[in-house]
Amino acid sequence: MRENEISREKLIKVAIKLWEYCVKNDFSGYDPYDALNSRLLNKIPGSRTKFFRLSATQILKRFPFNLRPLLLIPRTQNPKALAIFLKAALRLTQAKIIEASEEIDYLINRIEQLRAEGLPYYCWGYSFPWQTRGVLVPRGAPNLVCTVFVAEALLDAYEYSGSQHCLEMARNAADYILNELFWSDNGNAGFSYPQPGLRIHVYNADLLASALLARIYHLTGENKYLEPALKVARYVASCQNEDGSWYYGETPGSRWIDNFHTGYNLLALKDIVKYTGREEFSPIIRKGFEYYRQNFFTPTGLPKYYNNKLYPIDSHCIAQSIITLEAFRDWGDDNHYLAMAVVGWTLKRMWSKKGYFYYQKHRFYTNKISYMRWSQAWMLLAMATIMEFLGYQHP
Repeated sequence: MRENEISREKLIKVAIKLWEYCVKNDFSGYDPYDALNSRLLNKIPGSRTKFFRLSATQILKRFPFNLRPLLLIPRTQNPKALAIFLKAALRLTQAKIIEASEEIDYLINRIEQLRAEGLPYYCWGYSFPWQTRGVLVPRGAPNLVCTVFVAEALLDAYEYSGSQHCLEMARNAADYILNELFWSDNGNAGFSYPQPGLRIHVYNADLLASALLARIYHLTGENKYLEPALKVARYVASCQNEDGSWYYGETPGSRWIDNFHTGYNLLALKDIVKYTGREEFSPIIRKGFEYYRQNFFTPTGLPKYYNNKLYPIDSHCIAQSIITLEAFRDWGDDNHYLAMAVVGWTLKRMWSKKGYFYYQKHRFYTNKISYMRWSQAWMLLAMATIMEFLGYQHP
C-alpha cells in the first residue's frame, strides 16, 4: 500500500465512528464563527461596534484552545450543518454503511423547525450572528448560501424517498431566492448576499443559487427558474480570470482565490450543465478545473487553502477538495487517486481517536477543536461521497 493510501475497512470504520459521534452530540456543537453568541462578550462596553465584533470573531476563530465554555457560548444546531449531515446520511444509507432512517427523518424535521421566522418562505440562516466587513447579519436571519445548502439537501431527500413535502419546501426556498434575492441590471445579474437588497457579487453564492434554480427547473419543468439561473451563471462565467480562477467576489476586499470556494464554483457549474443541458459552460469548467488541479495541491498532494499558500491545512478545505475531485473522477483516474491520498493523509494527522476531525493544522501546531458544521459535517459528507462513488457496502 502506497503512502497515505487507506483501506476500505479503515474508511468504513472512521465514517461509522464519526457518524456515531455526531448523533451522540445531537448534531450540535461549536462553530469557528460563533463568538457573537457569547453572553459574556456581549456585556463588554463597545461590544456593539463593528471593530469589536470582527476582532472577537477572528481572535476566537484563530485561538488554538476552546474558550467557548468560559465565554458562555452555547452549542447549537446550525441549519446548514443539519443539511450537510442529511446529505451525508442519505449517501451512507444508500451505500449500506449505516441504517439511518430515524436520523434522516429527525434531520428533515429539525430543518423545517429551524426555518427563519416571520416570512412566507422556507429559508434559513446561521445559528449565530456574524459581522461582515459591511453589515451585521443577525442570528437566524435567512441568507442565500445557507438556504441553498438546505434546499439542496431537501432535494436529495426527495429523490431518495419521493417525499413531496421535501420537494415543496425546496421549491418554496427557490421562490424566496427568485423573488427576494435575484436582481438584474443592464446585463449584470446576481443574487443578494449576505442580506437582501445588497447588489455585491460573491461568485460562489451566485453560482450555488443558479445551480439550485437549475435543479428545480429540471425537476418541475417551470421555466421561471431557468432564465435567472442562466443569466447569473453567464455573468459569473464572464468574470473568470484569464488563468481559469475566480476571485471570491468583485469588491476590492474580496480579491482572494481559495480552494473550497473554487470547488463550489466548479460543482455548481457542472450541475448547471447537468440540469439545463447548456454546454456553453463546459469550456469554463474545463479551464477552471485545470487551474484548480494545478494550483490547490502540493506536489505531495496536500490541499492548499489559498492558491499561493498552504497553511492553514483546514478540515473544510480538505473535505471540499475530496468532494470536488470525486465529482471530476471521470476526467481522469488521477483525480480519484488524489482524493484517496488526501483522505489517507487526513486520517493520519487530523483524526482524533475520540471520533472527530481537528479544525486546522498550522506550520507549528494543530488546532484540535471540534467544530460541528465546519469540520465534522463536511468530512462526513466527503467520506460519504467517496463511498457513494465506490459503491461501498458494510461487510
